[in-house]
Parts: sequence; structure tokens; C-alpha cells
Amino acid sequence: MGEKRVARVTEIIAGSPISFDDAIAVGIARASATLRGITGFKVAEQNISLVDGKVMEYRVRLEVIFVLES
Repeated sequence: MGEKRVARVTEIIAGSPISFDDAIAVGIARASATLRGITGFKVAEQNISLVDGKVMEYRVRLEVIFVLES
């Protein structure tokens, strides 16, 4: 039988002027620099910020799943 674990889910929002993929990469890099025990990410939402009809920023809301330390 496997080891018992408890995980937590927290949300972050990341943005990029380049693309949704880049915004996701920015969010993953930042979360990975701060949180230990990350086991996964879920893209919960994608939005675009517009100014005068031009895309200014691609934004993603990520759910970060990480295992709580004993």
C-alpha cells in the first residue's frame, strides 16, 4: 500500500504579452520558485486583456497542486 499524503490546491494568476502558453510557463516558473512538492497544475481559466481592440496581455488562472510536508 502506498504512503498517505495530503495535498493542497492554491490559485495563481499569471500574464504574458506573448501568448497563453507563455503565461502558463511564467506561472509554473514562479510557483516552482516558491512552493515545494508541486505535483501538478490545472489551467482553470484563460482571459485576454484588450486596449483599443489590441491584445495587451494573455492571462491564465492556474490551480497549483502540491503535497503538504509532514
